[in-house]
Amino acid sequence: MKFSGIQKTSLIDFPEKISTVLFTPGCNLRCPYCHNWRIVVDPKPPFLNEESALKILEKRKKYVEAVVVTGGEPTLHKEIPKFLKKLKNKGYAVKLDTNGFYPQILEECLPYVDFVALDVKTSLEKYARLGAKETANLLCTIEILKTGKVDYEFRTTVVPGFVDAEDLPRIGELVKGAKTFAFQQFISDDTLDKTFRTLKPYSSETIAGFAEKIKQYVDNIMLRI
Repeated sequence: MKFSGIQKTSLIDFPEKISTVLFTPGCNLRCPYCHNWRIVVDPKPPFLNEESALKILEKRKKYVEAVVVTGGEPTLHKEIPKFLKKLKNKGYAVKLDTNGFYPQILEECLPYVDFVALDVKTSLEKYARLGAKETANLLCTIEILKTGKVDYEFRTTVVPGFVDAEDLPRIGELVKGAKTFAFQQFISDDTLDKTFRTLKPYSSETIAGFAEKIKQYVDNIMLRI
């Protein structure tokens, strides 16, 4: 495994745990509002290799109890299950962030993961605008998490034009019956597509209204706004 970056301490990425965040390079999607686009579009060295990452974690073990692996898209890398197993064997709580397009790799990861965050980016009809050629794998991942034993959340960043009022019933059907669903505010800063850097985010009131409409599909709604 190699990584494009590390955030040594995070208080927000793992529910109720202090974590270190590792960022994997590359992604199968091209979301125009992506903030990590530099490691997605053209990942460049210096990379952090697996051995160095583990050494950093070991030195900080008295401060950090959990590791979050995000991206980019971690499950793009076939070696990710073995790396997560190493983390688990070292006693860390492990969280994996994913866009859900590699369900077979995800299934290999699940024995070594304590929490999964799945990005449900928009309604299925709009995924083509993110670079997705199909959505069958995403639907498979949704079912794997819904019917599995690993703790998880589905989350949607509310980007105007991608998450609008007419998308809510379609997103609702995708996440129906989920354990937890979160709406996250869109931040218009340093996005892949420069036009999104001046896009006005939804107000907190609008997002709260969106949440009310999703409550008929999911009982536990979280707002990160």
